[in-house]
Amino acid sequence: MEYGSRRPVRTTLLSAVTKIKCLQFAQEHNDWTVKHWEKVMWSDESRFQLHHADGRVRIWQKQHESMHPTCMSTTLQAGGGSVMVWGMFSWHDLGPLICVEQRLNSTTYLSIVAHQVHPIMLMAYLNGDGFFQQDNGACIVQEWFQEHEGDFTLLRWPSQSPDLNPIEHLWDEVKRAIKQLVPQPSNLTELDSAIHQAWCHIPRITFQHLMESMPRRITTVLKAKGGPTKY
Repeated sequence: MEYGSRRPVRTTLLSAVTKIKCLQFAQEHNDWTVKHWEKVMWSDESRFQLHHADGRVRIWQKQHESMHPTCMSTTLQAGGGSVMVWGMFSWHDLGPLICVEQRLNSTTYLSIVAHQVHPIMLMAYLNGDGFFQQDNGACIVQEWFQEHEGDFTLLRWPSQSPDLNPIEHLWDEVKRAIKQLVPQPSNLTELDSAIHQAWCHIPRITFQHLMESMPRRITTVLKAKGGPTKY
């Protein structure tokens, strides 16, 4: 019957409200061309585990061998620690990676916006015609954006919409690069260094191709009525 055993595709759990907001965003930007998306600066944060197990390892064993050392897979609590970074990129270039302690709270994010995002947006979009995409609704940050609304425009962004944000694919690029390292990072300092090196070596053509995919992403979200997509 041509059925095959496959693992299910992992997607973000979307509420009905989130789907509506994603659909509305796609409808509002359905006429945007690649030239429009070239004006957008994308941002997001991501956490990288020092020791990551994807749960896909399989072994052959006899019934009584389950507790044999060769049939076990050891784990570390919380993956042995992690590094969290915040990054940004546009059609023109990759922005800096900022290491974030523990979690990205409103105070830390406000500092990033004021001292990293603002000057970069002013340099990248001299006419003030740039858009900044962010997924942070803290009131103190919103007030800052209102005070500087003449410098660039804050893109109205639906929360919990990774299918629409191309930076998610850049995080995947970084994770793949780290996974190929021999030897693997053995501590958080080495992991942090590996993350930054992998980020800096992402080719320009890679993130520009992601920007070029935005019209297709919008079309796909419209077809999915705001639900999960292949992206």
